[in-house]
Amino acid sequence: MNYVESHLLQYSDTVGIKSFREAIANFLTTYGKAAAPVNPEQIIVMNGCCSIFASLSTVLCDPGDGYLIPTPYYGSINTHIGLYGEIKPVHVPLLSEVTDGEIHPFQLTVEKLETAIQRAMEQGIRVRALILINPHNPLGDIYPAHLLKECLEFAHRYKLHVIMDEIYMLSVYAEDSTFTSILALDNLPDPERTHLMWGFSKDFAMAGIRVGTLYTKNREIFKAVSQLATFHGCPGPVQYVLSQLLSDRDWLDKEYFPTNKRRLHEAHSLLVGGLAEIGIPVLRSLGGLFVWADFRKFLTSSTVEAELALWWKLIEEKLYISPGSAFHCYEPGWFRLVFSDSKDKIKLCLQRLQKVLERESCELLRNNMPIAFREMPLSSPEHEPMDSDTESPHSEVTETCLLQEKIVVY
Repeated sequence: MNYVESHLLQYSDTVGIKSFREAIANFLTTYGKAAAPVNPEQIIVMNGCCSIFASLSTVLCDPGDGYLIPTPYYGSINTHIGLYGEIKPVHVPLLSEVTDGEIHPFQLTVEKLETAIQRAMEQGIRVRALILINPHNPLGDIYPAHLLKECLEFAHRYKLHVIMDEIYMLSVYAEDSTFTSILALDNLPDPERTHLMWGFSKDFAMAGIRVGTLYTKNREIFKAVSQLATFHGCPGPVQYVLSQLLSDRDWLDKEYFPTNKRRLHEAHSLLVGGLAEIGIPVLRSLGGLFVWADFRKFLTSSTVEAELALWWKLIEEKLYISPGSAFHCYEPGWFRLVFSDSKDKIKLCLQRLQKVLERESCELLRNNMPIAFREMPLSSPEHEPMDSDTESPHSEVTETCLLQEKIVVY
């Protein structure tokens, strides 16, 4: 694996070394359960999916154009897509409230896509693309095959390009879940406008190696993105090492992927169970490296300012979790917690989290009490004990602060 031949130290094809693209094509065909073999001549390799987002969006859009994207979503996408041009996000708001026809919170529907694109048209924004993240970041949701087909049909009606971000394709840990890659769908409505992104950062825990791939059947787009790939290439030795990794199917199937899935499942269960003990509801997640948790009851008001105030209090306790506003969530109070870490660190996270939230619960309750009670201490050992038949005016405060609620899994 560490052997380096001389040709790997020379200039190589800007879209990726042929043998590496062949290894990626074989890998995606197998693990994406592709309906037809992936063609290595339709793959471009770049130094991370950030570069692919930036390059592909610039090729597809003109300054002032827009792209549809369901919210919440990974917020850095805006930065990547806007790197080379003034391209606008057109949000498709997903909310926690379950409405008619929906079966779970934050559910994407074609009706919501329709509403968003009509609103963009009224504002004079030309929408050129639809971005879907599957498995979803930060929700941890997985789009079922029928929804993917509906979204592709929607995009076809409006002549939109579809950018499928499947960076968490193999980071699915739920036992009862089935992930469907866009590769597995037969007869795509518009294959020339359907583009797949995948990389090594998440599924292989190699965020620092900076390798992402684009698979597109559109020859003109391939040629245009290839021009920008000149500035986003991957070193030859890195491509060689990853080729060997992808080729070792015996180790991947028997060791790496089963172990990775088991560890993700255990870490997820540990975090969700710990959140249950301190009364934090979470959205049911199936894939990815995080959970989407509801902290709304700990906000002083339903505002982004209150959400960020809580976020800073968590940071002061050396606990970094991402606020929903970083993902353009339309409901303040949701946070993303990453669990792909050691059990000791997850337990430490929960300890620090409980410390902050118990303090916040007491403070919120005191602020909502009658003014006469606010100045009373939560405990008064220097006073004489009250009769058993007499209830302390501040006993409810103490009991409420110590109460541990049961979890609500949406």
